[in-house]
This record gives sequence, C-alpha cells and structure tokens, in this order.
Amino acid sequence: MNLHVFTSILKPCVFLDRDGVINVDTGYPHRQADLQLIDGAGDAIARMNRLGFLVIVVTNQSGVARGYFTEQDVHQFHQYIAQALSSYHAHIDAFYQCPYHPDGVIEAYRQDHSDRKPKPGMIERACQEWPIDRNRSFLIGDRQTDLEAAQNANIQGYLFDGGNLDEFVQKILQERQSCFD
Repeated sequence: MNLHVFTSILKPCVFLDRDGVINVDTGYPHRQADLQLIDGAGDAIARMNRLGFLVIVVTNQSGVARGYFTEQDVHQFHQYIAQALSSYHAHIDAFYQCPYHPDGVIEAYRQDHSDRKPKPGMIERACQEWPIDRNRSFLIGDRQTDLEAAQNANIQGYLFDGGNLDEFVQKILQERQSCFD
C-alpha cells in the first residue's frame, strides 16, 4: 500500500496523458531516442509542482499488448522523461500505465482492462493511493478517450490539441481560480 494515503491534507492533482501531452507522439515512443518533450511541458509541470499540485501521468500503452515493446521499456521511458524534466526542476509524482488492449497479440495483455481509458481505473487507483482532492483536480489529454476517463472519474478534463503546454496550463489555472480560493 502506498503511504501517501495517510497524509491528512488533500491536494489538487493534475493528471496528464503522456504521448501528445508531455512528449511528442512519434508512434509508440519507448526508446530514449524517441523522447521529445512537448513545447512548454517542462515549464508546465514545474509550475504545477510549485503550486503544490500532485502531477500524475495516466497513459494507455497498448504497444505492450501489441508486442512492440515490454512493460520494462515503458518504465525505462518514464525514467527518461523524469531525467528530461529534472533540468526544468520539474517532477512527476507517479506514472500509471495500462499495457492492455482487447486486440493485443500478447495473450497476457489481451483484455479490455478497467485501467484502459476511457475507463477511469488508473485515475481511481491514483485517488486511492494519493491524497487527492478531486474537486480541485483535473486532467489534460489529447484524445476524447482521455476526457471520457476524466468524466468517468468525476474530474474536469481538458483537451490539449498542441502548442505550448505551459500556456495551456496557465489558461486552465486562470479559468479555475475560484476552485483554489
């Protein structure tokens, strides 16, 4: 069990999809050479860290089920992201990934799992394992399934369609200011 559940003060959380929000979606990125941060991603995450938000990644990684790479490759790619963000004094509090897909070629991962967005499983698990205030939390994704997962978890979702992530986050924070007063 994660010890964060014993913290009595609930915090706002920004849930981030990975590919297309934090890093450029180059088509199943999983190698260090594939990592290219989205413009403003490091600054946006650092901003959220400074403001006291938990920053949690929730990402479908069907490339595992499809046999393109392993779960270990996913974990290693997350380490590459963490290293890249450190130069911005930014960090991710947790990475949640769903390696499952109903059409997967790897039998162990061939299922329609409750973690696979648009289902809210990853968000729900994070809310059980971290001191998250859902009312002050939100998700940023680049697909409709991300927004559906947020809705299914009763948090606000925002569609990021490219550009600078830090500018996008600043607009969200201005819009949501009343949630933090």
